[in-house]
Amino acid sequence: MKERVNAAGQPLKYHFASDNYAGICAEAWQAMEEANRGLACSYGDDAWTEKACEQIRELFETDCEIYFVFNGTAANSLALASMCKSYHSIVCHEMAHVETDECGAPEFFSNGTKMLLVPGQNGKIDLDAVEHTITKRSDIHYPKPRVLSVTQATELGTVYSVAELQAVGEMARKHALHVHMDGARFGNAVASLGVEPKEITWQAGVDVLTFGGTKNGFAVGEAVVFFNKELAYEFDYRCKQAGQLASKMRFLTAPWINMLQSGAWLRNATQANNCARLLETEVKKIPGVSIMFPSQANSVFLEMPPQALEALRAKGWHFYTFIGAGGGRFMCSWDTKVEEVAALVQDIRSAILG
Repeated sequence: MKERVNAAGQPLKYHFASDNYAGICAEAWQAMEEANRGLACSYGDDAWTEKACEQIRELFETDCEIYFVFNGTAANSLALASMCKSYHSIVCHEMAHVETDECGAPEFFSNGTKMLLVPGQNGKIDLDAVEHTITKRSDIHYPKPRVLSVTQATELGTVYSVAELQAVGEMARKHALHVHMDGARFGNAVASLGVEPKEITWQAGVDVLTFGGTKNGFAVGEAVVFFNKELAYEFDYRCKQAGQLASKMRFLTAPWINMLQSGAWLRNATQANNCARLLETEVKKIPGVSIMFPSQANSVFLEMPPQALEALRAKGWHFYTFIGAGGGRFMCSWDTKVEEVAALVQDIRSAILG
């Protein structure tokens, strides 16, 4: 395969572009290989799917309903649709992934549920703004607020604390809202906080979690976890209608067993977080570079002169600048290595200082 290069002819370096760029970790790969031996029932009626559900219930220490889909867009959109009717609304941060990067899928799958956007520092919703949004009107002409959606970890690399999520839950209960958590990087949040998963989900008032696997070392697959089991009514039909019912479901579910049993899900998240901490620490030593948001999970947002960003691209580094309102986003994955962080830091220093 021909190597991809940038405009200057330099080989592209994808190390920090996205945690989706990383491959499949050994534990997930092994699980898929083992599931590939022999025959198994289709559409989730297999031993691997049953065992994966048991493992997730053990992880969260509660009974819950679990469904598996191919990707985060489906997980979030179908989960939100299960909590709403078309005349309802979903309150979320103005930079939430479900608003900015799902191509209108939540609205589509809910038959038109409206997204109501609120501000908040560092990617976290401002609860005063939430309350204002959901109480400013109660007439029939206004889409009735039904769901409060939070992202953990956020799109800006920050993490809601246990206390912050408890406050979110209290606000939701006060106004009879359901709570949805977009957990595409849920493992990174757990690793960052050092808490039990239950503390930042159902114990804090979360009704439905989309538990990300893809960014954590899986080939493909997310789990939709209903702590409020009533909301899971006929969710299997939603999955089928949306093209998310895998015929060979064992290849989506087997990795969950091995990843959770071995602890690889948390080790992978910790590795990614640690590399982000290292990157943040080292770039703070470089004059002319500033950290845009507190780096609490596996991303670092850096603000630097435009010519420095272009110099990095000229050296082959591939990264995003459209996320986080300017600057560059450098995302660490389970597969990021210390020497790769060092190489990036060296090139940033060179781009700034010459």
